[in-house]
Amino acid sequence: MNGTLISVNVGSRGVLPHGRREIETAFVKAPITGPVQLARLGLPGDDHVYEHHGGPDMALLAYPIEHYAHWRSLGLDLPEAGAMAENLTVAGLIETEMCIGDVLACGEAQVQISQPRSPCFKLAARFSRRSLPQEIQSTGYTGFLLRVLTEGTIEAGDEVLLIERIEPCMTVARAGHILNVARDDLDGARELLDVEALGSVTRRTLEARVAAGGFSGEDTARLYLDDAL
Repeated sequence: MNGTLISVNVGSRGVLPHGRREIETAFVKAPITGPVQLARLGLPGDDHVYEHHGGPDMALLAYPIEHYAHWRSLGLDLPEAGAMAENLTVAGLIETEMCIGDVLACGEAQVQISQPRSPCFKLAARFSRRSLPQEIQSTGYTGFLLRVLTEGTIEAGDEVLLIERIEPCMTVARAGHILNVARDDLDGARELLDVEALGSVTRRTLEARVAAGGFSGEDTARLYLDDAL
């Protein structure tokens, strides 16, 4: 399976209006040109603010450019790349075809898909559309998070190659549905927990869900803050 790295994007800390207040975020990201050194914790110049962003299991967010047309059709004014705060805007690597644990080669680096994205309230703030996190969940157009296995230089235009897949395959789309939509699917949660490559944040969320015997509502607290847009 081949894909293409369309753009490499980074962002620094800033603020976005959210209802009656402002929130600190590094959501707004812009493309960088030329080769860049990818390290274990991500890209140079890319900040993280939210406690559930960043770290070895979430060094990078990748987002398929194929979904941009859908969001634009709903009236969202998207930049050419980095619109969903992704570090890597990619083509040819969509959630229904990629699996948790897939190892991808890009430039000199190797990365591994660790978990689907759980869309948070900062997407709503960025586009002044309160329903956007849930719309992203329901479509499955979440993108996916990556851990860096081998550091190295990457650059826009690089080919992205699938070099390892562990069977049985749990697609990003199915994992995202279990995590974000079918929250009472405990059998699905257990199946996802059996995927060794699953990232630690999602693992903790699902372990708590299974231990509680179902969804408690606590793991959607980050979708919205109490300020209405």
